[in-house]
Amino acid sequence: MEKKKIITYQLICIALMVVVLVLALQTPDKNEKTESKTISNQEVVLSVIHNRKSVRNFIPQKKVSKENLTTLVKAGMAAPTAVNKQPWAFVAITERTTLDSLAEGLPYAKMLKEAGAAIIVCGDLTKAIEEYPEYWVQDCSAATENILLAVEVMGLGAVWTAVYPDKDRVEFVKNILDLPETAIPLNVIPIGHPSGETMPKDKWKEENLHWENW
Repeated sequence: MEKKKIITYQLICIALMVVVLVLALQTPDKNEKTESKTISNQEVVLSVIHNRKSVRNFIPQKKVSKENLTTLVKAGMAAPTAVNKQPWAFVAITERTTLDSLAEGLPYAKMLKEAGAAIIVCGDLTKAIEEYPEYWVQDCSAATENILLAVEVMGLGAVWTAVYPDKDRVEFVKNILDLPETAIPLNVIPIGHPSGETMPKDKWKEENLHWENW
C-alpha cells in the first residue's frame, strides 16, 4: 500500500513538472518580448529611412494642416546641433500667394505651385557658435533630414530645394519672407499630398564603405 502511495506521488510530481514545462514554453520570456519589440522598432525606423524619397508631384493645392506642419517642425527641432546651440528658425507657409511667389523666383521649386505648404529652414546667426558660425549649415541640414523623414511617416510628400549658398536665391527668399539680416534660408521644402507613387532610390554602394582606413 505504501509503495502505491509513493508511485502515485511520483506520478503527480511528474505531471506537475510537465505542466510547468509546457507553460514555460508557451509564455515568452519578458526579455524576449522586449527584444522582439526592439527588433520590430528597428525594422520600422530603417524602413522609413530607406523609403524616403523626393516627391515633386502633388495633388494640386490640397492643403496641409497647421497641425501637420507643427509636427514636422517639432521633428526638425529634435535634430542634433553643435554644442546644442540650435541655430535655426523655421518659416511655415500655407498662403497660396506666398507659395506661388516663391515658385516664380526659385528655378528648382516650381512644384510649389501645386504644393499645399512649405517649410523654409533658416540659420539664425544670433544663436550660432561664435568661433564657428558656419556650423549652422550642418545643424539646419540635420533638421531638414528629420523633417523629410517625418513627412515620409505621415504619408505626405516633400523635396529639398536648395537656396543657400546661391546669393541670388538667398536674397530673393529673404525679400519674399521679410527675413532679418541674421536669418539665412538654407532651403525651401515644398510639402503636399503625393499625386502618384514615387519609388525610393536604392543608394547603397558597397564600394563607398571603407573599413578601418581608406
